[in-house]
Amino acid sequence: MTTLDTIQDAPDILMEFLEYHSTVRGHSDKTVMAYYTDLKILFRFLKKRRHLVDASVPFDAIDITDVDLDFIESIRIEELYRYQSFSPDKQGSLSAASRCRRTSSVKSFFFYLTAKRHLLDHNICQELDMPKRKASLPRYLEESECEKLLDACKGTYMYRDYAILMLFMSCGLRISELVSLNLTDVYEDHVRVLGKGNKERVVYFGEGCREALDDYLMVRDNGKIHPDARNALFISQKNGRFGARGIEQMLEKKLLEAGMDASRYSPHKLRHTAATLMLKNGVDTRALQEVLGHANLSTTQIYTHIDNAALHEAAMANPIGRKIREKQTEE
Repeated sequence: MTTLDTIQDAPDILMEFLEYHSTVRGHSDKTVMAYYTDLKILFRFLKKRRHLVDASVPFDAIDITDVDLDFIESIRIEELYRYQSFSPDKQGSLSAASRCRRTSSVKSFFFYLTAKRHLLDHNICQELDMPKRKASLPRYLEESECEKLLDACKGTYMYRDYAILMLFMSCGLRISELVSLNLTDVYEDHVRVLGKGNKERVVYFGEGCREALDDYLMVRDNGKIHPDARNALFISQKNGRFGARGIEQMLEKKLLEAGMDASRYSPHKLRHTAATLMLKNGVDTRALQEVLGHANLSTTQIYTHIDNAALHEAAMANPIGRKIREKQTEE
């Protein structure tokens, strides 16, 4: 059974859109389900706002299976702006990231209906502005902090944990990419990664990472690995594939043991760490884009705003910037 088979309450036009993204675009189940959730909330929001359902019907119980092209064609842009910040449970306002994701889902849906299916003559979302999102610099570990974190790898699973942290901080992998790695994805100086949108890429690593992997592989097989995990690179304490939650818990433990604030860092922050250290040491943004598997260069360019020692040195090299004005006394 596929993810789409589990969806029972979507109208035909929405299911066709989801199937397009799943089969034609090759998007992940997570992305497809995000589209489904966002558009399901939109349709329920519109039916409730237009008083098309009894006020006593719970929001999550609003039937949307009757939504058709006429209903969608009647959507007005002011309704979409209200939907951007609508919260079904009324528990505070949505984050900027959630509002942006919702808007992207709606834009993608209307683009599909107009440009791909030609079911609508006009794409109302061409005039729909994206919510303003506060720019924030990614948090990362300094090189000395990386070393402290690696030194905290001790005990029964020290080789496994050390190899995981090395892959995060030297290759910049996403946690979903790391947990899906198989033995057959590891080569002499690189790993083959399955990233977002089921896109494969090759990520190279240095000799320190190679050594860490070799040390781990020497102790990986304890003869008790579950049959379903025989090809998994990283094995959990229960002898199955090491999952995302297990890695998050491992990282939290190592951060605390290294005397660091575990609430400030996550596996994704280790990805930021790898990107930042690469950029600081001369990697250009185009190459970094390929390493990280970003579809758009604009996503990578956030790292160019990080305080960079090279930029500081460039400013200090300017003789005008070093000129000290001679003090003069007032006459």
